[in-house]
Amino acid sequence: MIKEKHNLKVNIAGVELKNPVTTASGTFGSGREYGEFVDLNQLGAVTVKGVSSTPWKGNPAPRIAETYGGMLNSVGLQNPGVEEFIKNDIPFLRQYDTKIIVNVAGKSVSEYCEVVERLSHADIDLIELNISCPNVKEGGVTFGTDVKMAHKVTKEVKRYAKQPLIVKLSPNVTDITEIARAVVDGGADGISLINTLLGMAIDIHKRKPILANTVGGFSGPAVKPVALRMVYQVARAVSVPIIGMGGISTGEDAIEFILAGATAVAVGTANFRNPRATIDVLEGIKEYMVRYGIQSLDEIRGMI
Repeated sequence: MIKEKHNLKVNIAGVELKNPVTTASGTFGSGREYGEFVDLNQLGAVTVKGVSSTPWKGNPAPRIAETYGGMLNSVGLQNPGVEEFIKNDIPFLRQYDTKIIVNVAGKSVSEYCEVVERLSHADIDLIELNISCPNVKEGGVTFGTDVKMAHKVTKEVKRYAKQPLIVKLSPNVTDITEIARAVVDGGADGISLINTLLGMAIDIHKRKPILANTVGGFSGPAVKPVALRMVYQVARAVSVPIIGMGGISTGEDAIEFILAGATAVAVGTANFRNPRATIDVLEGIKEYMVRYGIQSLDEIRGMI
């Protein structure tokens, strides 16, 4: 067991987490699904699946495909909407000693603002803005791949946010630091990255894409080097706290992200393969700190 002198606490925009481990949105539901395997009290925070202003049905099946080193998904942010989330999921999560981070999805600036305004009165700790959604009013261009659009949606949403606002960045851009600077300039209190890369898989026997939506989000161990590079770059471009994610499945993975500049880490795809992945990552971080006599993660953050 880790000694008391080893401090795992981290601070995300004024919100203290008991440790740096949270979940990646869309991979952990609201936590109920993993309650049999994971004591949610042990996590620094639970980041819930994307929440929209109205119920979303998601994309048609098949919408999951295994790939070398990861998986593809085109689930389409299926969720019952913000009112159901507030009614059912927040009371469930408040039974546990963990922070609540709510991922917000939308297809227009007004939809994002509507959800965040509703959540501003809810008992949650942090908001994570998913700007990897397509802007239906701008021809389907993803908010997070256009500098001006990323700035605009962040600035507008910030007006309604009572809780600190984290913006989750898409990696499907030429220069991730441009987008990071734009959202910080728009009022972001923190950044999380990366969201999924855009990928595709083909069934050569049926001679058609495996996913009904043709393309989907690629995640898992294979994306870690890309995620790590982007966290490293963003940590040097902006001064807000960063939640790093992308292929994290061990404590060693998490330490790499912290060395690159992340304040906290999120475990995503690994949860599907190992329901206890979050706890394994946390234990791995503790073991690393004991092994090298590290009393606080502040000592190693951004050392690279």
